[in-house]
Amino acid sequence: MGNNKYKILIVEDEANIRSFIKANLETSDYQVLCAETCELGMMMYASHHPDLILLDLGLPDRDGMSLIQEVRETDTVPIIVLSARSNERDKVEALDLGANDYITKPFSMPLVVKHIEAVLRRAEQGAGVETNI
Repeated sequence: MGNNKYKILIVEDEANIRSFIKANLETSDYQVLCAETCELGMMMYASHHPDLILLDLGLPDRDGMSLIQEVRETDTVPIIVLSARSNERDKVEALDLGANDYITKPFSMPLVVKHIEAVLRRAEQGAGVETNI
């Protein structure tokens, strides 16, 4: 695990993208959990309480927007949308529902890691916690 205390939940239905992100985040010493459906993502979120959720919107069982809505009813955990949907309406809706950031596919993994660091840093500063990122 290394020195990184952050646990990230990836909710992504495409296995190759999921494993690529997981491998890269583990290399950066993040603890990584994965789910391929919205339902499994909600169950893992409830049982593991991740520090951040990386969320695809085009999931096989439900739209990822519903996960944002469900999580925001009770929690402020940072959510970064990672989606192929690039139209402005989807981006605005996701941010309005409570997503903290929106990255369109295809993406650069170093950029995704920097977005994660920035969102976690803002979340900690907002909570009044000292940050070491």
